[in-house]
Amino acid sequence: MSKGTILSGMRPTGKLHMGHMSVLDNWVKLQDEYHCYFMVADWHALSTEYQDPEGIREKAREMVIDWLTVGINSDKSVIFVQSDVKEHAELHLLFSMITPLSWLERVPTYKDQIAQLGEQGKDINTYGFLGYPLLQAADILVYKATAVPVGEDQLPHLELTREVARRFNYLFNKNVFPEPQPILGKVSFLPGIDGRKMSKSYGNVINISAAPDEIMTQVRGMITDPARIHKTDPGHPEVCTVHTYHTIYSNEDLNEIQENCRAGRIGCVACKKVLAGKLDRFLLPMREKRAELEQNPRYIDELLAEGAQKARQRASAVMEEVRTAMKMA
Repeated sequence: MSKGTILSGMRPTGKLHMGHMSVLDNWVKLQDEYHCYFMVADWHALSTEYQDPEGIREKAREMVIDWLTVGINSDKSVIFVQSDVKEHAELHLLFSMITPLSWLERVPTYKDQIAQLGEQGKDINTYGFLGYPLLQAADILVYKATAVPVGEDQLPHLELTREVARRFNYLFNKNVFPEPQPILGKVSFLPGIDGRKMSKSYGNVINISAAPDEIMTQVRGMITDPARIHKTDPGHPEVCTVHTYHTIYSNEDLNEIQENCRAGRIGCVACKKVLAGKLDRFLLPMREKRAELEQNPRYIDELLAEGAQKARQRASAVMEEVRTAMKMA
């Protein structure tokens, strides 16, 4: 049985943080099960950052280095930058000619994000922002992806992709595009050090590449049980951010940590020190791999150039089918 094809990507935000780990772990596993295309979505970044595009390319490099440190393998997957494959733009343009405006306006996140980013002083009342779910559809379908790893909040975007594929196949009476299915991976919620969603904009992240002293500083700032005044007071792990991390990174010792906390046998400072040590050991191999990659910047350029070439070969062949179906060849 032949492997299916996956397209997935991230906007280039520079170095990644531990909140990205569950998605990246899923990508690593999928590499052995599918033909994977992993894309740096730099054009998508412009939909909200068009006023400040400087640095996007460097942020892309930093992000790709983190991909490689966690196990994304260019021998197994195609790793490339979206704007290096112009077929994405061509298919997006052609899709824009056949897609009803109402389909884009009903995407659930559209109005919410306009309001949310508007509060941050960003004007995203642009065609690019309205049309970015259609560009996503082009990203996916230009490789004839059969599956896409998504979170539940992205399901409406994938359904739009499926609708666009059906509409194209119907209008031109050719079965050019598959209807990609969702892969709903298990995503572990890892809060930022203040208990909120981990986000660079909140300044509450622990980077995958963090050094030991950075890890310790961030862990020291974590929110703990507010009712616990003295270290001998009984603790309530379920309301503690430190404990949330322990549930993921201290599996073997978790029961002992919980019991000692509830009995007041370990204080928050000592508990944080234990966690910092575990996070440091977990991140050490990635930190060492990053240091190795940073010594050879040309390698990243060559890897992305090779990935773009492979992606263009596939995308170009699909676009030939598209033009033929539309009698434009």
